[in-house]
Amino acid sequence: MKVKRWSSLVMVLMLCTVVALAGCSGSKSSGNNGAAGTDTGETTEPNNPSQSTQDTLIVGRGGDSSSLDPSIVTDGESLKITHQVFDSLLEYKEGTTEVQGSLAESWTVSEDGLKYTFKLRQGVKFHDGTDFNADAVVFNFTRWSDPKSEYKYEGDSFDYYDSMFGPDGKRVIKEVKTVDANTVEFTLNQPQAPFLQNLAMTSFGIASPTAIQEKQASFKNEPVGTGPFMFKEWKRNDSITLEKNPNYWREGLPKLNKVIVRSIPDNSARFNALQSGEIDLMEDLSPDDLAILESNPDLQKIERPSNNVGYVGFNLKKKPFDDVKVRQALSYAVNKQAIIDAFFAGQAVPAVNPLPPSLWGYNDSIQDYEYDLEKAKQLLAEAGYPNGLPDEYTFYAMPVPRPYMPDGKKVAEVIQADFEKIGVKVKIESPEWATYLDDAQAGEKDDLFMLGWTGDNGDPDNFLYTLLDKDAIPSNNYSYYASDKLHEILIAAQKETEQTKREELYKEAQVIIKEDAPWVPLVHTTPLLAAKANVKGYVPAPTGTEYYYNVYFE
Repeated sequence: MKVKRWSSLVMVLMLCTVVALAGCSGSKSSGNNGAAGTDTGETTEPNNPSQSTQDTLIVGRGGDSSSLDPSIVTDGESLKITHQVFDSLLEYKEGTTEVQGSLAESWTVSEDGLKYTFKLRQGVKFHDGTDFNADAVVFNFTRWSDPKSEYKYEGDSFDYYDSMFGPDGKRVIKEVKTVDANTVEFTLNQPQAPFLQNLAMTSFGIASPTAIQEKQASFKNEPVGTGPFMFKEWKRNDSITLEKNPNYWREGLPKLNKVIVRSIPDNSARFNALQSGEIDLMEDLSPDDLAILESNPDLQKIERPSNNVGYVGFNLKKKPFDDVKVRQALSYAVNKQAIIDAFFAGQAVPAVNPLPPSLWGYNDSIQDYEYDLEKAKQLLAEAGYPNGLPDEYTFYAMPVPRPYMPDGKKVAEVIQADFEKIGVKVKIESPEWATYLDDAQAGEKDDLFMLGWTGDNGDPDNFLYTLLDKDAIPSNNYSYYASDKLHEILIAAQKETEQTKREELYKEAQVIIKEDAPWVPLVHTTPLLAAKANVKGYVPAPTGTEYYYNVYFE
């Protein structure tokens, strides 16, 4: 989250009926004992429509989506919308990363951990009226896994599938087959401890095979899933409109009838829109506006659980950033605490590792590269650059606010100034968001870049393997960092089912990453959102993507 995982344009979502909240997580599988995981699909009681006079929610955010096909995107702005349109086989319980059933009601796991059998929810329809069934599941997974799929269109790549289940030639998933209309069976090439966590991700929302076949490449602009809201309209860089799915399988949901998402690029303009009543809910509140928010009784502060990292990445395809001493030198030249004091208003802590400290497996014994310009100069000299680096380098700074970075350009300017003190000149560039992501992934135009990640599934694998393993080049590993030693440890951690052993492996992995310094981890934040005081039923997810189906107005 992505993706990059990890928005200067804002979209407004209008939700128009009353949304009753359903738990977004589910049941647990029994691991190796073959017992079934189950999920009742129970939800809270819908709000009484007669008690609500408003059935449209308008949400302001900082950036537009790049696509509305969840399988081909890694950015959070796209996934926030697709999460409303698509359901996955599994999902996370509301406000957590605990797995529960969604389109799959229950599942069993073979003793060797290589076979997962899912019983599917019956009677579910896609938005185009076609049936959801086992064949639809097989169609989607076949599309994502086949590099030569006829349903993979120009410019598309299934980066999340490659990141979560291994690239072509190293797939975790060996086969997905239909047992009967309501049963689908997954066979793995090797055990994968976070397999269920991965399946619950928004990226693996099940799309209508008929819609993909009929719409072809335009499907990314006209998505069709089984989710609580149906796609209505997309005005680029302006708004996305979603409407209630009247046949949603969760009875009584959603509570709202419509969602409109407008683009409001500037943080202050977005907050002004909330204060004036133009929008009902806003994401990425600037920490500078927190005091004003808290003094206004008509508004409420919402905190998203901290589960992210913002970072500066080095492009190891480019010299001299292929030299570890250069990377370490620049790591000593970043004053993280000064950045936090200036731009985060106490809503962030300095990042030492790629993994947030809130996640299990975090290695708290690792010492950070302290801010030390003399040490930075010394390392540059040892690398053969006693007078600093010889050229001017391109530093990509995010053009949009993100949960882990409220103002990428200003932060980049602070880093630029500190780099200049050690003889390193960088020029800051901030192309449009979709172009930014494409360029950073290609690794041809940038020498350094700023990005971040909000965890997708509550597992350390989703940060370390997804972002920094050599298998993730170029999908989410924008640094093009490849370490055989790290790869060996991360694959071992995927196969290990005992969590204490996995924890030790991930702690070892963080030591390697720290020494190799492919990134400068900057911050872990507690993202701020704001809403009108009468907005109820909204529970932010640590993954950054939550359903709106339980939102209503008091």
